Amino acid sequence: MKDNMQVQLVSTPELEPQPEHFNLVKGPMPKAADKQVLCETMYLSLDPYMRSQIAGRHMSGAVDPGDVMRGETVSKVIESKHPEFQVGDVVRCFGGWQNYSAHDGSSVFKVKKEIENPSYALSALGMPGLTAYAGLVWQAQPKHGDVVVIPAAIGGVGSIAGQLAKIYGCTVIGIAGTDEKCDYAVKNLGYDACINRKKGDLGEQLDALCPNGIDIFFDLVGGDMLNTVSERLAIGARVILCGLMADYNKTTRSMGPPPAMWIKARAIVYGLVVYDFEPRREEFVNAVLDYIKEGKIIVREDIADGLAAAPEAFCRLMRGENMGKAVVKV
Repeated sequence: MKDNMQVQLVSTPELEPQPEHFNLVKGPMPKAADKQVLCETMYLSLDPYMRSQIAGRHMSGAVDPGDVMRGETVSKVIESKHPEFQVGDVVRCFGGWQNYSAHDGSSVFKVKKEIENPSYALSALGMPGLTAYAGLVWQAQPKHGDVVVIPAAIGGVGSIAGQLAKIYGCTVIGIAGTDEKCDYAVKNLGYDACINRKKGDLGEQLDALCPNGIDIFFDLVGGDMLNTVSERLAIGARVILCGLMADYNKTTRSMGPPPAMWIKARAIVYGLVVYDFEPRREEFVNAVLDYIKEGKIIVREDIADGLAAAPEAFCRLMRGENMGKAVVKV
């Protein structure tokens, strides 16, 4: 058995995280107790919410200096003391940024054998995909012809939400931070248009692309963008409040839009916490797995190689430089 290498938080960044805020160390080898399994990490998911954990602002708890970074993994069972799991099972668990982890059987979930690429259980068929499906399909309930605006358009959540909106017959406008990302959104993911938020006036571009207003805004950013879009909502709009990328690298929180913007649109505003939809995960997986097999959803992952690459890959994610869902192949 190899060493259990771990990535620990060294210090809490005040602004944008840097690789020096993390350290790769040799940690203790976990052991499987009764009714537990010992897992070897195959893939590690990197997600923006981890920045909130570092800042001590996430509902799942804080990561303090000296702690191993938390994260969801796809892992292989290498020792089982639980009757429902066998050596060799591929499972989804919160193994963290390390090579090995031990878990109670109740907190480990087998990856469906139909998922040919195991990393998809952390991206399109994992928590980001469930977030996109829950917010767009179950909360926003898109109708044919709806105008849907999605920032972070080709990220782990945004890319799936955008493609789902197209499947439901919507006009989909993306927002991204580079021309390369915008081109990918239109040419590969089927977006009708994509705005480079760093070029020109966002409000003016939205006015040109959405002359009759915006029916669904799947917000992954917050900040000034939420205000700009909220000024342009159509009557009966649905706003999904999901992410706060604009605030993750700040010590203060942005103020929200004046309520009048939502009132005049008779908007329905949903707060989306993906954990609420965990009981419906299988329903989502079956639906999106079919879309992938049919070629209706394209999956792109931004894969870093090796646990030592995780800090820089996470920093790239927080700088918005990833192309697709950020994953580490451990």
